[in-house]
Amino acid sequence: MNSRFDATTTTTCGYCGVGCRLDAHRVGGRIMSISPALDGPANKGHTCVKGRFAHQFTRSRDRLTAPLVRESGGFRLASWEEAIDRIADAFGRIKAEHGPDAIAGLASSRATNEDCYVMQRMMRAAVGTHNIDNCSRVCHSPTSWALRRSFGMSGATGSFDDIEAADVGLIIGANPTQGHPVVGARIKQAAIKGLKLITADPRRIELADYGQLHLGIRPGTNAALLNGLAHVVIRDGLVNESFVAERTEGYDAVAELVEAYTPEAVEEITSVPAADLVAAAHLYARSERGSILWGLGVTEHRYGSECVRLICNLALLTGNVGRPGAALLPLRGQNNVQGSSDHGALPDTFTDYRHVSDEEVASSFEARWGVTMKREPGMKIPEMFDAAVEGRLRAMFIFGEDVAQTDPNTEHVVHALESLDFLVCQDIFENETTKFADVILPASSFLEKTGTFTNAERRVQLVQAANDPPGAAKTDFEILTTVSRALGHEMGYDTPSDVMDEIAELTPRYAGISHARIGRRGLQWPVAPDGTDTPILYEREFELPGGRAQFAALPYKPPGDQADEEFPLILVTGRRLEHYNAGTMTRRTGNLTLMSSDSLEVHPDDAAALGVQDGETVTLRSRRGQVQLPVQITPRIEPGHVFTAFHFPEVRTNLLIGPSADVNTSCPEYKVVAVAVEPAGDRVGEPVGAGAATA
Repeated sequence: MNSRFDATTTTTCGYCGVGCRLDAHRVGGRIMSISPALDGPANKGHTCVKGRFAHQFTRSRDRLTAPLVRESGGFRLASWEEAIDRIADAFGRIKAEHGPDAIAGLASSRATNEDCYVMQRMMRAAVGTHNIDNCSRVCHSPTSWALRRSFGMSGATGSFDDIEAADVGLIIGANPTQGHPVVGARIKQAAIKGLKLITADPRRIELADYGQLHLGIRPGTNAALLNGLAHVVIRDGLVNESFVAERTEGYDAVAELVEAYTPEAVEEITSVPAADLVAAAHLYARSERGSILWGLGVTEHRYGSECVRLICNLALLTGNVGRPGAALLPLRGQNNVQGSSDHGALPDTFTDYRHVSDEEVASSFEARWGVTMKREPGMKIPEMFDAAVEGRLRAMFIFGEDVAQTDPNTEHVVHALESLDFLVCQDIFENETTKFADVILPASSFLEKTGTFTNAERRVQLVQAANDPPGAAKTDFEILTTVSRALGHEMGYDTPSDVMDEIAELTPRYAGISHARIGRRGLQWPVAPDGTDTPILYEREFELPGGRAQFAALPYKPPGDQADEEFPLILVTGRRLEHYNAGTMTRRTGNLTLMSSDSLEVHPDDAAALGVQDGETVTLRSRRGQVQLPVQITPRIEPGHVFTAFHFPEVRTNLLIGPSADVNTSCPEYKVVAVAVEPAGDRVGEPVGAGAATA
């Protein structure tokens, strides 16, 4: 330990899904600095500007440090006893009058696996409903749905180490150097050493400068691109015929479907030149080891789940799965969005994605918890909001999510929150959602709790408390177990380690996971009872009947929103390097000096046609609402498109997003929004954020 510090705690980063291991250094009871742990398996001694420097939020003066209850139109301080009594009384009354399904909960993908498991147990066993969901609904639920149907399990097929082991990497709908900077740096270093990169995105991302090919695709046309790549692979005799014959089913239907996706036809749909499509297909299919990485630019579409299945098709055609360097790596957004779903915080599944209708599985949880449960799924997040507006949902418990800022169709979300009889928010700061709460519970940050996170490569890693929660705030584990007790269900855990022991007992694929066994490098599920983990999935067979992967014959279908005369441009949203999601944490750190506000990226051709100048404030208007932003003119964005992020509440980007969502998972279509850009003074009299057109 460095003598400059009183103590150092090794933990796992609470920002993105890379899962960097960090050393948090304390002096006088305060975290003074953070450095990367040199033996971190995902970050290998590196970290990004957020993980290393954006920790001051933990001691921000506006941290929630005591419970708040609503009174006379505002909030006042309350004791823990009063706050929890209010929750128990309200939930008890609503449950008696309207039934348990009039109550719903949202778990936090920033919290630990143990916290999320306790939250879903509280909703199922203490409240009596399967109305539990988490933010994977609005990001990677399409990935989970597709991977389970194509291969059998809901997770990356390999590890970040496969980046260095690959010959070719295809990156589609992701911007790793901004959203997952440590992985982005690993890709950049691998490219310098010989990794051949193909990037596909409506923006020319930084990694395109390190690659062989950049495919500037129109938003919403991923399916056409992927079917076009498959067409070329089949047409030009690049199929791994032995792999397809021995380990897959459904090839003939795909081969027949993609006959129509000629490079010329795909160019018409996607704007990607036919020659580039052919070159990309040859580069990937001829490689000995090809990996594919994708992000929300694939999933957050009307047909995002189908596009992930088409990614799986491409890997199956070429045999690029189940081997070192031949991996499918979805880049998860939040630090534990993989783990929150893995551990049952979903309306239709228990741990390891086992359906609530599975009698054997459901009975095992009933026996362990001493309750009886329904066999029908609960509500997904969008269904919860609809039900609240309709009066069928009366109360919600929202843990670590600012849905009024981050979810789409903001006016509808706000209407839903206003329609509830009772709302509980458990968080570390007041935010847009807590404005509608009846009780606010002060929670703990990732630097103040113990448990585990699961990163984007299925690696379960320890989280160790470097500090105590401030004031009277408590750990989320303590809060949730106490609320459950007040609702009449005693869980009987002493520590988060006890929770993981129960998870392992009830979940065969996690049977060998325990806090004592995880160590400093973590374990990648599935983990056998003896502790043997699985860095590479599907080396011998797939986890589907007969051990064979399933091809999916799925055609291109247009996105839910389209440009027209009134809304001639397409808005794409995403992340910036300096900030994280709603900015709740990073805007309370020095990162705010690196980026104090957002802007709207506009291509020079579009800026000239619109008559707008760099730095000029414009009104960005969709069919749902409007916001104002300064323009940043850049050739990085493709003509006909504009880009901005969602880190600043004052911008309220999600006012612009409509109800269009993935057909299989209800993940919102954040990535294709028809908009108009106008000088800010052109629509005088309409307040920013007002509904427009069909709102």
